[in-house]
Amino acid sequence: MERVYYAINEEVAKTAHSMMSFRDYQEGSKTAEYQGYVNKAYDLADKVAEARPDEAERVYALAERYSRKMAENMSDSSRIGMMCPSVMVSGAGNFPVKKKEKQNAAADRNHQQFQEIQGILAKMESILHGKGIIKSDDDRAIEKLEEKLEGLKENQEAMKAANKALRMKDAEKGNEALRDMGYSDDQIKELREPDFCGRIGFPDYALQNNNSNIHRIEGRIKELKATKARGTQETECKFFKIVRNVEEMRLQLIFEGKPEPEVREVLKSNGFRWSPHNMCWQRQLTNNAEHAMGRIIQLLEERSISVSK
Repeated sequence: MERVYYAINEEVAKTAHSMMSFRDYQEGSKTAEYQGYVNKAYDLADKVAEARPDEAERVYALAERYSRKMAENMSDSSRIGMMCPSVMVSGAGNFPVKKKEKQNAAADRNHQQFQEIQGILAKMESILHGKGIIKSDDDRAIEKLEEKLEGLKENQEAMKAANKALRMKDAEKGNEALRDMGYSDDQIKELREPDFCGRIGFPDYALQNNNSNIHRIEGRIKELKATKARGTQETECKFFKIVRNVEEMRLQLIFEGKPEPEVREVLKSNGFRWSPHNMCWQRQLTNNAEHAMGRIIQLLEERSISVSK
């Protein structure tokens, strides 16, 4: 998987360093430090992908998020470093104590954010070792959806912020804001290139589509959590036993014997498949599955056919 890096403003990093230390700044050192962090995340993602191929897409998405958040955090750290010089550099005379206090508070917040970002690595480690992962399909689905939702929300805010910077009257100030967000000069140039409709930046449809996905996933998470909260339920109709199995997140139909060919065709056409392991006809437990089961019952009643042998 190609590794994604975001731009680090070396000029800001150099200025911040000069305000805090007498030592010369090593050109490119902030970028190298940032890429060192990111490489560890991608190295870990590579290990997970090799050991658990089914989790590859998930961990590489986490690595890319780690890369983006670390770029933001380290850029913020440099800007905070420019808020006030060290007393050793500026001298004690007329030293701006209040400004230094604000800088220290901002630095504390930045460090707290840094610690939170490292939690992404911890999550990747848990995926690698199978720790902290609830085994039932339902709970894993919720976990994955919540991660995806977080990424979509971050993407929505990032697109809005980029468009705001692109619309600044002072283009250079806008470009500087984009660099602070982690965009490289090539990426900024591409963002400022008008599309076939003359639009620059992220078009409205991109934000609308992303927002629609946010609402869709929020609805899905709400549905899954509600289903989980109800617990496994068993009921019966005159054709089969109905099990709403929340441990496996399956709507299961259990017949007394083997269903007749016509019945099996009705089941298959409505998305139910035979499970030799569970000895039942089942499909994923969703609202759509409930509607499908209702259609099956209606069809069986209308046709008045023998259900099973």
